Amino acid sequence: MKKTNKKKLEEFIRVDHAGERGAIKIYEGQLLALKTVVKNDELKKKIEEMQEHEREHSNYFEKEIKKRNIEPTKFLPLWDLLGLGLGFGSTLLGKKAAMLCTASVEEVIDEHYQSQINQLEKDEKELKNKIIKFRNDELHHKNIAYEEGATKKGFYSIMDKIIKTGSKIAINISEKI
Repeated sequence: MKKTNKKKLEEFIRVDHAGERGAIKIYEGQLLALKTVVKNDELKKKIEEMQEHEREHSNYFEKEIKKRNIEPTKFLPLWDLLGLGLGFGSTLLGKKAAMLCTASVEEVIDEHYQSQINQLEKDEKELKNKIIKFRNDELHHKNIAYEEGATKKGFYSIMDKIIKTGSKIAINISEKI
């Protein structure tokens, strides 16, 4: 049976751990804005539900980090701050911007998870099944974001590019460091 490359596997788990934690922080920032400045109880409830999925994902990768003795990315504190800022700032710009933030990040994660799914071998069946499930959750979040008004028209197209570029940079750094 062909085995998944150990170094690649460690990179997958390290970056997924960081990414799921980052998603929690983005939602924390959005919720902070919704509780203090923007006040939208309906949107707050949807974000809380999506954040619960991210907690499940993060908990899984936290356990994998420990179980496999993998060093988490050294950038976790920075990603925490940037995630909070991104969530809070996008929500201050309004519901469309907050939802675009979610949609843009989830589109990057969709591609990222699909790439991992394609590279995992049969020796990592449990991990592969978890990533498939998590990818489906992320696609659901993206769909909610578009249903709630995310758009890429006008200014939002620039915002989409910035968020996606930042997300891809964070992925690349977190895999290695």
